[in-house]
Amino acid sequence: MKENNKTTDDFNSLNVLFFIYKWRKQLIIVGLSAAIISAIVALLIQDKYKSTVVLFPATTNSISKSLLNDNYVKEDVLQFGEEEQAEQMLQILNSDALRGRIIEKYHLMQHYKIDPTDKYSRTKLSDEFESNVSFKRTEFMSVKIDVMDWNADTAALIANDIAALYDSTKLNIQRSRSVAALKIVEGEYFARLKEIKEITDSITKINEMGLFGGESGGLSDGDSQDDFQGKQRPVRIANGGKSSNEKLRIMAKYGSTLVELQNEIKLFQKQLIIIKTKYEQAKVDAEQILPQKFIVSMAYPAEKKSYPVRWLIVAISTMSSLLLAIISILLIENIKQFKTE
Repeated sequence: MKENNKTTDDFNSLNVLFFIYKWRKQLIIVGLSAAIISAIVALLIQDKYKSTVVLFPATTNSISKSLLNDNYVKEDVLQFGEEEQAEQMLQILNSDALRGRIIEKYHLMQHYKIDPTDKYSRTKLSDEFESNVSFKRTEFMSVKIDVMDWNADTAALIANDIAALYDSTKLNIQRSRSVAALKIVEGEYFARLKEIKEITDSITKINEMGLFGGESGGLSDGDSQDDFQGKQRPVRIANGGKSSNEKLRIMAKYGSTLVELQNEIKLFQKQLIIIKTKYEQAKVDAEQILPQKFIVSMAYPAEKKSYPVRWLIVAISTMSSLLLAIISILLIENIKQFKTE
């Protein structure tokens, strides 16, 4: 019993260096084996090159709101976006629409050597894409696009194309709404034009009868329709060989109608100016393109590989193996000691 206690005390008081020295041969064998195997594995890993694009989102979404509309506080089209715009940019960069266009353009299914007939081919392709392409927001509210590939030129091309496709992807998402808005305003605009033409034709027919309305002084911003009618000069009828009774009949039948039509067309024309402005703005938003980003640095083919870092793989593998060997030896010795006791 005393001998067992002595053994336990001796074991517990062993110095780490003495323990390593005691098992030096085994640890050397484990370390060398791990280093050789990890070196071979590291050499078998294909080199990858990394290319990076750094860009800032723009604050501007609507061209008309920023440049053409005086009713709003104009946004600075040269201002960099902030946190909200950076988060929106990340969401679009991670969208299936943008990813699908990159996969299709560069034939990444074949490029990554994934069997398209495999049951999980899409999952494997998605995992491979995410392992090689990453998007990250920086502390300065810019967005960094990192692309790794076995070919340095391909990595740079994909990174630059992702940045280029960001604009079209975002605009495609917004365009469905802007086109719908354009159709609504366009319908209102041409409907109002049609109404004005119908009123103009009616006034023309009345004028052909010899009945004319006085020219209006027009409405100011604060005038009501009653003010407008007050500014309207009396209706007059031209001398056209008609008898007095005939003139009175025409005046009585069409005089009030002519005044109403003239008042109505003035109001419609004023409304038409507002609708036309909105129509032009909606047309600009639906048809014109304004860049949605500021590119700080473009990607270029890397001169040196970024992955794998072979010495790091060998070092980590060797240290992990030695640590595992030491733990295993300690465990075995404790089991032996437990059995002895």
